Amino acid sequence: MNIILVSNKMAKAKSLSLWQTLGILWLLTLATVLLTLLFIAPKGLIKEQGVTGMLPLHLKDTINSTQMHLDAYAKELGELQARIMRLDAQNARLAKLAGEKDSKFGSDAKNPKSKINDSKLNSEKTLNPDGLRPVSELQLPNRGGPLINPRPITDAELQAEIEKLTQAVDERDEYLSKVEAKVLWQSVLKDMLPNSSPINAAYNSSSYGWRIDPFTGGKAFHEGLDFSADIGTPIRAAADGIVTLAEVSGGYGNLVRIDHGSGLETRYGHASKLLVKAGDRVVKGQEIALVGNTGRSTGPHLHYEIRLNGNALDPRQYLQNNA
Repeated sequence: MNIILVSNKMAKAKSLSLWQTLGILWLLTLATVLLTLLFIAPKGLIKEQGVTGMLPLHLKDTINSTQMHLDAYAKELGELQARIMRLDAQNARLAKLAGEKDSKFGSDAKNPKSKINDSKLNSEKTLNPDGLRPVSELQLPNRGGPLINPRPITDAELQAEIEKLTQAVDERDEYLSKVEAKVLWQSVLKDMLPNSSPINAAYNSSSYGWRIDPFTGGKAFHEGLDFSADIGTPIRAAADGIVTLAEVSGGYGNLVRIDHGSGLETRYGHASKLLVKAGDRVVKGQEIALVGNTGRSTGPHLHYEIRLNGNALDPRQYLQNNA
């Protein structure tokens, strides 16, 4: 079948071949289908989903699956970035405590001019019992070589690398917390440290560090220790100090905050009853509140924090050193 086109502007008639004719018919059919879908498809669907609302189901599933993978990787990378920022901040605090201008960790252990020059503290065996490299050595070495058999990284390989990096960050987070505690125990602040347990119970609930949040189900940083105990169990001051706050405070519920001097502070949250008020001077072991279930809490417990200049410290390191 041939289609002959005739025009007044054409010197002579032109004919289309069979393949050209079929191509035109295919384009017309496609345009008809698209226009039909445009008028038949619900306007709300087009508005909400755009072009993907008109795609076949298997294509939409593929696009959604890919987006879910990208969202998951972006979330994990964001969490790693947050952890690294915390490590950097802890790094800077260590350098400041050690009297170092350089914030890179490890310089205090090698610099003989460091203000803290204890033989045990400077021992690599003491600082690094698990054989972990200092954070300053985590930089990638200079690398190169010919490119042979290149291929894109797979989802499984990318996930494995993220998990490996997450584990490395977790190990160094724990490591730096131990070193920070050692520096504080041998600094001028050692007599002010809150080194007694705030409650006659073990911390068998949430520990300090990253965890699955009991309310959102996502990962979040827990800046203290949770001690499960019955309502009404006495809560005691972990060190001498002055009460700076004793009232309801957001997710903490009923909160007592004690200033121990030189930037050291302890917080006692979720209490059922407060036994002190702002401005009171308290001594180590004095009852300051009773265990409760107020604020953002799933059950009766004490949420306990130690902070230095507003930064959360790992309370386990100071309970462990309590003789």
